[in-house]
Amino acid sequence: MNLKIALLPGDGIGPEVIKEAVKICEAISKKFDHSITWQEGLVGASAIYKTGDPYPDATHEMCINSDAVLFGAVGDPKFDNNPSLSVRPEEGLLRMRKKLGLYANLRPTFTFESLLEMSPIKRSIVKGTNLIFVRELTGGIYFGKRGKSPENDYAFDTCEYKREEVERIAKIGFDLARKRSKKLCCIDKANVLETSRLWRKTVQSMERNYKDVEVSYEFVDAVAMRLIHSPNKYDVLITSNLFGDILTDEASVISGSMGLMPSASIGSQTSVYEPIHGSFPEAKGKNIANPLATILSASMMFERSFNLTKEAEMIRKIVSHSIEKKIVTEDLAENNKSFSTSQVGDWIKERIEKE
Repeated sequence: MNLKIALLPGDGIGPEVIKEAVKICEAISKKFDHSITWQEGLVGASAIYKTGDPYPDATHEMCINSDAVLFGAVGDPKFDNNPSLSVRPEEGLLRMRKKLGLYANLRPTFTFESLLEMSPIKRSIVKGTNLIFVRELTGGIYFGKRGKSPENDYAFDTCEYKREEVERIAKIGFDLARKRSKKLCCIDKANVLETSRLWRKTVQSMERNYKDVEVSYEFVDAVAMRLIHSPNKYDVLITSNLFGDILTDEASVISGSMGLMPSASIGSQTSVYEPIHGSFPEAKGKNIANPLATILSASMMFERSFNLTKEAEMIRKIVSHSIEKKIVTEDLAENNKSFSTSQVGDWIKERIEKE
């Protein structure tokens, strides 16, 4: 199969972890007789510095003309502490989601047996956790009407949703649940918010088409507590943009490191695959960043965008093996015995070649 993939390394550690994911993709493609055409584009702060635009038109054209997008991270501390700036790196990510129609973010949280002690939560609580969030990405408060007074003593952000926006998220959630444990949780704040009441009514109206799926409805504050108290309670969770943003970051610590979890953003055009961590500017250029989340994102890409299940399974299997063998970066290392970003990538690449 010929695969056309756009690369958006972005900022901070993005280019470093993307480099390792490319190694793995090339090794897998060679193993299974595929060929990959790579195109690299600018996004985030790196794009602002070169073009003045965090998501240039050229990058967008490259993305829509590719089969999938492998994305690193955006963010630069030079932009963080100046609220008066009109252009920010994160705007590139939001615009990419909107222009590509990436309305759903699939974000799994799972554990590795050999890393259970790394979790800040008790082993007995997190063992066996395997859940996935479906977060709405292009609506809600991040894209609603907003404004402020000239005196800067008043500001507002509006949360807005249409029924069809909720329906498409719910459909993805129901379909995923059918392939997994047939359990779906709709997260909202329906006791307070009109948009949450719309979410709840919409999902309830769809239940009759998915009678084999057990559906629960929970308030976001309750889920925030139960993710720490009993994460094994959940399988597939669907929620709005803001709630999903917060809860998925909370869930990410269950595994022991944000450097482990992948994600996929899917929609009406090209899908984007990215690690859940940010640009981690403190680690930039030090060759210490954990590349596993990006490598696992590539695994999701092979499976979801290309339906190459065996290739995806091989990547996941060898990543798990690398963790068991303690071939890990410093965030997961024990007794100060760690490997560099590139060493971890090289080890996984070599194991794929030997399979």
